[in-house]
Amino acid sequence: MKMWLLVSQLLVIISFTTCLSEFTWHRRYGHGVSEEDKGFGPIFEEQPINTIYPEESPEGKVSLNCRARASPFPVYKWRMNNGDVDLTSDRYSMVGGNLVINNPDKQKDAGIYYCLASNNYGMVRSTEATLSFGYLDPFPPEERPEVRVKEGKGMVLLCDPPYHFPDDLSYRWLLNEFPVFITMDKRRFVSQTNGNLYRARLCRHTFLCFVSSLFTKSVFSKFIPLIPLPERTTKPYPADIVVQFKDVYALMGQNVTLECFALGNPVPDIRWRKVLEPMPSTAEISTSGAVLKIFNIQLEDEGTYECEAENIRGKDKHHGRIYVQAFPEWVEHINDTEVDIGSDLYWPCVATGKPIPTIRWLKNGYSYHKGELRLYDVTFENAGMYQCIAENTHGVIYANAELKILALAPTFEMNPMKKKILAAKGGRVIIECKPKAAPKPKFSWSKGTEWLVNSSRILIWEDGSLEINNITRNDGGIYTCFAENNRGKANSTGTLVITDPTRIILAPINADITVGENATMQCAASFDPALDLTFIWSFNGYVIDFNKENIHYQRNFMVRVLSFILPNNMQKKIEDIRATSVALTWSRGSDNHSPISKYNIQTKTILSDDWKDAKTDPPIIEGNMEAARAVDLIPWMEYEFRVVATNTLGIGEPSIPSNKIKTDGAAPNVAPSDVGGGGGSNRELTITWAPLSREYHYGNNFGYIVAFKPFDGEEWKKVTVTNPDTGRYVHKDETMRPSTAFQVKVKAFNNKGDGPYSLTAVINSAQDAPSEAPAEVGVKVLSSSEISVHWEHVVEKIVESYQIRYWSAHDKEAAAHRVQVTSQEYSARLENLLPDTQYFVEVRACNSAGCGPPSDMIETFTKKAPPSQPPRIISSIRSGSRYIITWDHVVALSNESTVTGYKVLYRPDGQHDGKLYSTHKHSIEVPIPRDGEYVVEVRAHSDGGDGVVSQVKISGNISIPFLQTLFLTALFNLKYILRQ
Repeated sequence: MKMWLLVSQLLVIISFTTCLSEFTWHRRYGHGVSEEDKGFGPIFEEQPINTIYPEESPEGKVSLNCRARASPFPVYKWRMNNGDVDLTSDRYSMVGGNLVINNPDKQKDAGIYYCLASNNYGMVRSTEATLSFGYLDPFPPEERPEVRVKEGKGMVLLCDPPYHFPDDLSYRWLLNEFPVFITMDKRRFVSQTNGNLYRARLCRHTFLCFVSSLFTKSVFSKFIPLIPLPERTTKPYPADIVVQFKDVYALMGQNVTLECFALGNPVPDIRWRKVLEPMPSTAEISTSGAVLKIFNIQLEDEGTYECEAENIRGKDKHHGRIYVQAFPEWVEHINDTEVDIGSDLYWPCVATGKPIPTIRWLKNGYSYHKGELRLYDVTFENAGMYQCIAENTHGVIYANAELKILALAPTFEMNPMKKKILAAKGGRVIIECKPKAAPKPKFSWSKGTEWLVNSSRILIWEDGSLEINNITRNDGGIYTCFAENNRGKANSTGTLVITDPTRIILAPINADITVGENATMQCAASFDPALDLTFIWSFNGYVIDFNKENIHYQRNFMVRVLSFILPNNMQKKIEDIRATSVALTWSRGSDNHSPISKYNIQTKTILSDDWKDAKTDPPIIEGNMEAARAVDLIPWMEYEFRVVATNTLGIGEPSIPSNKIKTDGAAPNVAPSDVGGGGGSNRELTITWAPLSREYHYGNNFGYIVAFKPFDGEEWKKVTVTNPDTGRYVHKDETMRPSTAFQVKVKAFNNKGDGPYSLTAVINSAQDAPSEAPAEVGVKVLSSSEISVHWEHVVEKIVESYQIRYWSAHDKEAAAHRVQVTSQEYSARLENLLPDTQYFVEVRACNSAGCGPPSDMIETFTKKAPPSQPPRIISSIRSGSRYIITWDHVVALSNESTVTGYKVLYRPDGQHDGKLYSTHKHSIEVPIPRDGEYVVEVRAHSDGGDGVVSQVKISGNISIPFLQTLFLTALFNLKYILRQ
């Protein structure tokens, strides 16, 4: 039986070997994987985001980020407006996966971009990002005409902002030649929708409109003179709403602003309400009443909102509706999945949103399907990188996952059948059979040499399990489960042992006792003498733990059970030691007035500290016997033995262990597994196998005989490997042709003889190392600690990777650092370099046989280190709806890079992401936070990288007296105007 099992295991190896070339082909093109496959497709860690590039930015470049994690490393590609980005142009460059556009041009570069990351498992497509160009044109140079309005009447001054992008502008108005910003109250209102100034009461002044953009600059209009026309009497007139909000479509979670301002005499009061519903809890009304803000708007905030203006002469109403919609959000999305070849797959991908999102699919970056995705009878062609895309009018979300198709012959290696299964006569047993296989195998069973079929008592389940009902003694025996699919077959065997059923023959009975007295409850059972019997007691449904202390029933109960002393004190003797069996004799110990019913022999080897029941001859050692033979032992193995006696009261204490003995040796009967190999260095044949564990050595002087020959050859060459722990042999032959097929097999031997050969495997000798050096090697210095190396691929097809070697002028070439990238890569990024240091770089093409000749050595210098001093923040002053942050200029040291500008990160406190600004000035304006605290981080930027950060916290609360803020802001802007 052991030999038969061995043959079937070797058949599985043959089946796997014949499929190896097919697996290799599919892996290369991402169509399927074997069980051992550890690689994975690209997973995005950073994706491009919508970017607005200020047209007047002095930086002269913009970067769109893309970074993916994958094994092997991914290859990146960029597309713009569905066309490939021409990376051969000097205007474009790639740093890792990031796309850098030099001297961005609105006509050429504005558009929709996305990144593609791919390896041999498939390709994924990033989210789309729009690159726009921000600008704010100056106001026309012509003077503004004067505006004449009757005294006592309200009026509107038009800002008429110049052309701009984006629409997110901030409007303020200045009053008179000595500029003072107009504050808003019930009489004055500046609309942030169109920039117009509304005044409920007229006065003689000159005004100018001040427009600011978050992305570019601020501009002034020319002054507008306001001339009141005198009236004999100022007549009151009813409220008239002149600033009316339109219907608003808002996204859930956004902040919504509604404006409503009325003219009238007297100045009207403004009130807000939500029609037929209470106002949202997050709603705020400005002091003047003209602005309603709803923060973090939710779906339940949708509805009709009404603004009412009233004075003593009358009232006016206006209403509009807020429609709350939602960005797509995942309810259920796809995850990396492995399915068996030939099976069906339903991949749920569900999103919610308003409007309801549509679902479409990409496979390896290309359009694949719309709606629900179901795959039937999958093949390797279905493997790859999938992306489920949910989109509505407000946006798009992506879910990425890799689909791997598994195909492997059945194997019981991880989950063999139990060697011994117990079943009670008259009962029911289920014998599990759970091999790993893809596709799902077909199952069949045998008992001995008899094939089993479904009947009224026997049922083979769909999952391979075998069910036997109404068990009889005849059902005992050796059962084998066979599993087979189109990749191969395997089997596993176990023994079913039929025992007598366990029955309670004396059950506890009800008893009435007096508190404080002792009570005894009896329980006795009949059971198979081959089994151990354990009694479990419960109290009110809870199992009693007799090992716990301070339990009032413990001592009395334990005394009644353990007061019967079990058999012990047996003497034993070992005789007739053979390779797989040992004869033992012993003398009876005390039975403590209860006859011994049976004995068990237990063994322990040097491989384990656990005592295990040994197989014996006879299988059941009756209580009147004093000798037996332990069988099925391992040859040439050190053993200890002990004997345990059993009677009706339980199992006694084991005897004292015997002296250690070693069984006789025998020739090996197990062949090495996992025979294979290949690869290695030039003119080498590498043969590998799984070494046999110590228990299968069976004798002294253990080793391996390795046999190999050319695939079409006739004579086997044999080599002896004497190291019992090795699993590798390398044969060197200068006449050997590269990539030549060989047949190889391995067997074990010891001083008693040779074991059987393994199944024959087919492997290839090593290929030649590349003979061509990469050309056109170049280096681009990125910063003080990073450089990018690029090269052209060699023509040879045997290249598996490229190795970049680099070392500083202070080091020896032998101590060079090495970076290995896949053969698909054209560049690599070297990091953690020393600043202002000379480095030497060379590139080699490599494969499993080694690396080829080096390219021409390139000499380069890293840039000086970035500034070590942080900017010293002088002040953070609130000016209207903005904060002005000012800092001292950073002066670089002689060994540091010159400061070229500053980077300012504006982010919520406690978060790492935010909005990044670049400037050459020593100050910047940022918007006042609407809620919570924000952190403004400032750092100097240089060719060597970014310097040390300084930061300041700001909040929406006024930190200095409001009038002082207005005065400082007005004075700042006056200086600007006078310079004009």
